Amino acid sequence: MDLKKGGGAIARTALFTAIIAVCAWLSLPMPSGISITLQTLGVCLAGAFLGARGGLISTAAYILLGVVGVPVFSGFAGGVGILLSPVGGYIVGFLFTALCVGAFSDRLKKSERERTVPIFLGSLLGILLCYAFGTVWYVLSFARTDKAVTFFSALTTCVLPYVLPDLFKAAMASALWQKLKKYR
Repeated sequence: MDLKKGGGAIARTALFTAIIAVCAWLSLPMPSGISITLQTLGVCLAGAFLGARGGLISTAAYILLGVVGVPVFSGFAGGVGILLSPVGGYIVGFLFTALCVGAFSDRLKKSERERTVPIFLGSLLGILLCYAFGTVWYVLSFARTDKAVTFFSALTTCVLPYVLPDLFKAAMASALWQKLKKYR
């Protein structure tokens, strides 16, 4: 995405920021405190359609809106406290997801635009990066407390229940990109 193109690029970035927020509101609470949402889908779509730079900007704008108190996070929550919580690392991890999907999208040549596999692979790798960053954040947030958590425990609580839904979201992002890429 070329931000020098003016209002169109800015409008697309804002649109995907809003899409991520709406996707966050569609959530299913889980015992771990990390809801199953469609945020990941929104972030993957932002990267796929806007590229690495635009996807990163859109996702960062979403996070900044939440930090200043706009209720864009899961459960209509907002504020810096959400980002600083044990699960805040997964939200920050969305930046890596957007970059990764966007990098795969940017690499597609015109002859490869018919293929959805690179977007799917970029989404999977991006989600894995989000898991890694978020899980380390989660473990470190409890490290100096009486409730210390092992890395394995964090994986079983914060990652394993979300693998299948996130595989579905990666596939959905690829399918939506395939159907709507002509509007890119």
